[in-house]
Amino acid sequence: MEDEYIFYIVLAVLALIVVFSFVKTVPQGQEWTVERFGRYTRTLQPGLNLIVPIYDRVGQKLTMMEQVLEIPRQDVITKDNAMVTTDGIAFYQVIDAARAAYEVKDLQRAVANLTLTNIRTVIGSMDLDEVLSKRDEINERLLRIMDAATGPWGIKIMRIEIKDLTPPSDITDSMARQMKAERERRAEVITAEGEKQAAVLRAEGQKQAQILEAEGRREAAFRDAEARERSAEAEAKATEMVSAAIAAGDVQAINYFIAQKYVEAFKALAMAPNQKFVVVPAEMSGLLGSIAGIGELAKSALGGGDTPSPTPPGRGGQRGRVQWASGESGGSVPST
Repeated sequence: MEDEYIFYIVLAVLALIVVFSFVKTVPQGQEWTVERFGRYTRTLQPGLNLIVPIYDRVGQKLTMMEQVLEIPRQDVITKDNAMVTTDGIAFYQVIDAARAAYEVKDLQRAVANLTLTNIRTVIGSMDLDEVLSKRDEINERLLRIMDAATGPWGIKIMRIEIKDLTPPSDITDSMARQMKAERERRAEVITAEGEKQAAVLRAEGQKQAQILEAEGRREAAFRDAEARERSAEAEAKATEMVSAAIAAGDVQAINYFIAQKYVEAFKALAMAPNQKFVVVPAEMSGLLGSIAGIGELAKSALGGGDTPSPTPPGRGGQRGRVQWASGESGGSVPST
């Protein structure tokens, strides 16, 4: 009885082993390869799968999700013989499980070494300035080269990024000095441009001021000429009227002009700042006659009655005004 009980237990265990070897559950994000007598037959997708026990077995268990691979640091010589230290990071994804499992051995190591060699190739074909300033171009060239090289392995390179680029310390110091000199040059250029602009603006301002001043002088000269022209026209008209009056027999008109010029000359003499005395000409009869002529003209023009003749100074004039004294040179000076 006990032997029969042990037999059933062994049979049950064998059945469980057969069932577990017959049914395979593949997790999400993975694919498994199936080998029959060591030869690849098919790929198991995520979920419940059945295989033939004893004949079939699971070969490679591959992750189909995107994976990250660190690229170790290395020294690279650029085209202009400068040495830089660089490292990177690569993102790849398995798209064909069978090829990734059987086309290359140790997939991650192969990708890392291929990336290292291509980094040396790409950076070695560029100058140091290009390496430091065109990191995006380096990443793009590496991605294109790596994607073409790893295609037969059943993977796709999603991204490659250069993490760090470190030139030697002496080159770093030279670059710092160069950057400082460049910034100083830019500052001097900007200062010179500012001074130039200021000088141009000042010159433009002076030019505009001179133009406005010249225009003002021209306008003033035009106004003065116009005034002189009108004065000449008035003088000519007055002269014409006097000539007409003289031609008509009225000699008093010319006395008016003579008296006017006489008085203006005497006024200019009296208003001179260096005069302490006013020398009155001895021939006063001409001035008095002119004044009498002006009175006759006014009388004739207004048609009035008799106009009293002006009284000569010193002859019955009021005392306390101007008294006349005989001069030595045929004239007389007023004394107050």
